Amino acid sequence: MTRLHLAASALALAAGGAFADTHSEMFTPGEGPFSWDSYEAWADGAPDLSGQTLTVFGPWLDPDDDVFRDVLAFFNEATGADAVYTGSDGFEQQIVIDVEAGSPPNVAIFPQPGLAADIAAQGLLSPLGEEAAEWVEENYAAGPSWVALGTYGNAGGEEEFYGFFFNVNVKSLVWYVPENFEDAGYEVPETMEDLIALTEQIAEDGETPWCIGLASGPATGWPATDWVEDMMLRLHAPEVYDQWVAHEIPFDDPQVVEAVEQFGFFAKDDAFVNGGAGAVASTDFRDSPAGLFASPPQCYMHRQASFTPAFFPDGTVVGEDADFFYLPGFADRDLGNPVLGGGTLMAITDPSPAATAFMEFLQLPLAHEVMMAQTGFLTPHLEVNPEAYQDDTLRGQGEILRDATTFRFDGSDLMPGEVGAGTFWTGMVDYVGGASAEDVTGAIEDSWSE
Repeated sequence: MTRLHLAASALALAAGGAFADTHSEMFTPGEGPFSWDSYEAWADGAPDLSGQTLTVFGPWLDPDDDVFRDVLAFFNEATGADAVYTGSDGFEQQIVIDVEAGSPPNVAIFPQPGLAADIAAQGLLSPLGEEAAEWVEENYAAGPSWVALGTYGNAGGEEEFYGFFFNVNVKSLVWYVPENFEDAGYEVPETMEDLIALTEQIAEDGETPWCIGLASGPATGWPATDWVEDMMLRLHAPEVYDQWVAHEIPFDDPQVVEAVEQFGFFAKDDAFVNGGAGAVASTDFRDSPAGLFASPPQCYMHRQASFTPAFFPDGTVVGEDADFFYLPGFADRDLGNPVLGGGTLMAITDPSPAATAFMEFLQLPLAHEVMMAQTGFLTPHLEVNPEAYQDDTLRGQGEILRDATTFRFDGSDLMPGEVGAGTFWTGMVDYVGGASAEDVTGAIEDSWSE
C-alpha cells in the first residue's frame, strides 16, 4: 500500500497546509480528471527520501507559486522528501550569482533556455541523460523540438540534454469576436491562404481586417518580432528558423526578408489595419485588441499570444464574447502545424537523489494535471487528460500545442540581447514606418556582426 492510500488528508499535512479545503476535495485520490493510476504505480516504487530536502528556485510568484507547491506535495507524499519552492522576480540575476558562488538550489526553473545554456557551458548544470531525452521525444507533442530546446553544449563543448520543459505558452493565436464573424458571414480560416483571402475580403467589404499595435514603452516593436517568427515557421523549414536564430544565416538572408514582407502584407496596407499602417507603431499593444469589441467593429482579428485576454474589456468571456484560432500554415508549403511560444525549463543545478527523483516525477501526467486544473498552465505532454484543464480556453490552447508538429521558442529571446531586444525591435518599427525589408534586415545584420 502506498502512502497515497493512507488517507486523502495526509496530503494536506504533507504539504504543510498548502492544500486549502477546495484543493483537498479537488485532489481526492481516485476522483476527478486526474491520472491517479500512473501516480500510484510510481509512488509504489519511489525511493525513500525521508529526511532529504529538495530546494527548487524559480520565477513563479503568487498565485503560481502556491499551485506549484501543490505539485510538490504529491512528490513529498510519495517519497517522504521535503521539497521547498522559493520564487523571485529577480531569478535571472540571482541564479547566476548562486551557481557561480557554489550555492545553487537543487533544481532551477529557467524562463528562457538561453540562460540555462549559458550555465551549462560553464559546467554548472547536471545532464539528465539520454533516457530522459528519449522519454521527452516519445511523450511530448513535437518531441524532437523539446529535446533540441533542452540540449546544450557542456564545458567541453559536447552537447547533452539538460532541460525538461514544464509550463508552456502559445503565441501562434489569432483572436476574434465570434458574433462579428457570424454577422458578416466570415469563417475561421484553415490555411494561411484562407487567412490572406479573408483579409482581402474584409477590406473589400469596406471593413478593417486587423488590429495591430507595436508600442510597449522602451520595448516598442517586440510584437512585430513574434509576427516575423511565426511567418518564418510558416514559410520555411524549422531548420532555417534555427539557422536564423543562431546566426548561421545572415539576418538579411532572402528567406528572412520574405518573412518580414509577409508580416508587411498584413501590417503595411492602410486598408488592412485599424487606424492605417501609420498607427501600427504608435498603438500600444495592450490597447490594440479593443477594436475587436467596438460597435461597429474597428477590426475583426488580432494576432497575439495566450495572455491577450488580460487586455480585453472587463467582463469579456473568452469562448463566448471572444475566441481564438490557430494561426494557420501555408497549405502549399507542407510544413505541418508549427507553433511559436515560450516556456519554463526545469534543470538540475545541484545533483542529489531527490533532484533525480523529482525530474522523474515530472514525467507523470498528474504533475502536469495539478497545474492544469488551477492556473494558466499548458503542456505538450501527450498522456495528460485534457479534461483537467481549468477551462475550455486553456483546453483549446492545449489542443493546439498537442497538434503541433514543430515547436519553436521565441526567436528574439534566443538572440543576443542587443539584437533580439534591441535592433530587431527598432528595425520592425522602422519597417512599418516605411523602410524596406531589405534595408531593415541589413541594418539588423550589421548590428549583429559588429
